[in-house]
Amino acid sequence: MFKKNLEFAIITLIFVASCKPNKMIDTKISAPIADKIPTTFEIHNDVRIDDYHWMRLTDEQKNAEHPDEQTSKVLNYLKEENSYLEAYLKHTEDFQKDVFEEMKGRIKEDDSSVPYKKNGYYYITKYEIGSQYPIYTRKKGDLEADEEILFDVNEMAEGHDYYSLGGLSVSKDNSKAIFGVDTVSRRQYTLYVKDLEKNTIYEEAIENTTGGGVWANDNKTFFYTKKDPVTLRSNKIYKHVLGTSVTEDVVVFEEKDETFSVYVSKSKSSKYLVIGSYSTLSTEYRILEADSPNGDFRVFQVRERDLEYSIAHFEDHFYILTNKDGATNFKLMKTSIEKTAKENWEEVIAHREDVLLEDLSIFKNYLVLEERTNGLNLIRIKRWDGTKDYYLPFQEETYSAGVFANPEFDTEIIRYGYNSMTTPSSVIDFNMNDQSKEIQKEQEVLGGKFDKQNYKSERIWVNARDGQKVAVSLVYRKDTQLNEETPLLLYAYGSYGHTIDASFSTTRLTLLDRGFVYAIAHIRGSEYLGRPWYEDGKLLKKKNTFTDFIDCSKQLIAMNYTSEKHLYAMGGSAGGLLMGAIINMNPELYNGVVAAVPFVDVVSTMLDETIPLTTGEFDEWGNPKDKEYYQYIKEYSPYDNVKAQAYPNLLITTGLHDSQVQYWEPAKWIAKLRVHHTGSQKLLMHTDMETGHGGASGRFDALKETARDYVFLLDLERITK
Repeated sequence: MFKKNLEFAIITLIFVASCKPNKMIDTKISAPIADKIPTTFEIHNDVRIDDYHWMRLTDEQKNAEHPDEQTSKVLNYLKEENSYLEAYLKHTEDFQKDVFEEMKGRIKEDDSSVPYKKNGYYYITKYEIGSQYPIYTRKKGDLEADEEILFDVNEMAEGHDYYSLGGLSVSKDNSKAIFGVDTVSRRQYTLYVKDLEKNTIYEEAIENTTGGGVWANDNKTFFYTKKDPVTLRSNKIYKHVLGTSVTEDVVVFEEKDETFSVYVSKSKSSKYLVIGSYSTLSTEYRILEADSPNGDFRVFQVRERDLEYSIAHFEDHFYILTNKDGATNFKLMKTSIEKTAKENWEEVIAHREDVLLEDLSIFKNYLVLEERTNGLNLIRIKRWDGTKDYYLPFQEETYSAGVFANPEFDTEIIRYGYNSMTTPSSVIDFNMNDQSKEIQKEQEVLGGKFDKQNYKSERIWVNARDGQKVAVSLVYRKDTQLNEETPLLLYAYGSYGHTIDASFSTTRLTLLDRGFVYAIAHIRGSEYLGRPWYEDGKLLKKKNTFTDFIDCSKQLIAMNYTSEKHLYAMGGSAGGLLMGAIINMNPELYNGVVAAVPFVDVVSTMLDETIPLTTGEFDEWGNPKDKEYYQYIKEYSPYDNVKAQAYPNLLITTGLHDSQVQYWEPAKWIAKLRVHHTGSQKLLMHTDMETGHGGASGRFDALKETARDYVFLLDLERITK
């Protein structure tokens, strides 16, 4: 696989000078109103006044043992927003607990993954009853062997409000493992090495990494990625030799172009170490024989604007997935290991206008391709000698299917996953020789109430205002009456080419079993209909993402699936930007909206190159230092377009330590909304003071967040049990 490269605190009510009384809600608690302290910004002869720029704190201020006056003011404002939300939802406390227990009751708590084999060991991830975190284990040789516990994350997480273990990488001789730990939720990992034979941790601790490392074949040298401490851009690859001081580590590559980031990996063949540099529109790779870690990396193909490629090694060739020569939906090429520049690339799978080539997996006798046609995943099996070439059959109208990592090379078995909006996830082993399959695991839905025959999934096509057809996947109980009284939750993302497929969710049953329809709008900005679908939803075409969602909303209402009084919308991160845009443009369409970690202050963020992610995203949103992009972004930026009108009921969520969408964006947004909102709908926000972009790290804590969000929607529908 090489193309696919994404919390609760109890707060005492505090009233501070920075907050002034507003309208009283039913609980007699005032909505916070933040002070206006104007800050002026000017560019391209255009002046913007930001009344809430003062809410921005540095990491040092947030983490200070003795907060200064500004820090106290900001943190108190966030806490008062939390208290206001808590007061508003106080009457739902028992309902939230019931929903949480209901969701938890569907989960098989003592669960384990399907074992996968790599380098002589079977690796397993499992959970125990009552545990928040996974336990990583392995068995040598066969599944009847004694189980060896590699990491019990529950023990490791004790004493931490947040704990994330990532980047697990085992050395070729199976004796050591690299792993990364983040206890802040800012995606800055400290790297450690564990001696798996002695069950001890080496003294080396490498801070501010991306969380993983890659072993050379000598079992003592590894390579890792560090981040710029300010922008958090991954920009340097280091080499470390086990047993030496971290201060002696050598920088083997530095990415100096601020629009690029880097990572290091290893080919599936274990023959090559690979450094990848990537931006939105171009990539570049460097390779080094894994047997020679002290050698020099060589450039595979020098970067070019608009040239994207990724590589995989097989025998005497590299295989290249690329958009070279206008292959918008990508094609597959190959080249010899000695001559890797693009003039030596030979075509293997031609570009197709109606098929997006998303990924591939290489085996000894087979090439496996992951494609997308008409929005749906396809898995193609192709034998190297040309004697077989076929697709796996999938029958449902809308579904999700994808190939697992499959680390074993010399095997006839490919492992893939399948699910749909009505079908729980299955892990399937498929024999590429005789085309037989064995279901290794089906997701269990406990609680005794789920029967897939009780639900219906369908896909409809909506005519967008410019003539494009946009797909919407829907699921609901068969006994749900579809009419203007039916509540419907419409979800979407629509950025970075990331496609939201029609997949199964046990938590979603909480809504479906209470009469909701759940829908996913496959809007532009994703690659649902191929790479052009993405290109038509970014930069100076970004507004298509928002109008697609609005047009889908209108069509669902026109088709009598729901009405404006019962339509809800949800999105997170860039999907939160989507939520902000649609409620500025057509607030009357929605009764309620959930915007999670929303990217809403687009102009300010994209003008500030010290903020994490900014420089790497100019090709996604545009660089507002260019007047044309500035004017276009300003036309849709949710924060800049708040105006006097009645907004839908709104729940905003964020995390104080979010490194991807800084907490101050949603905080400023709700403060500005409060001043301009002309209706009686409730504007609410929750800041998790302990976490970041991904929310809670524990599986049950994450369920509590989902329960809160769903109860917010159910309460608006007067559904109380």
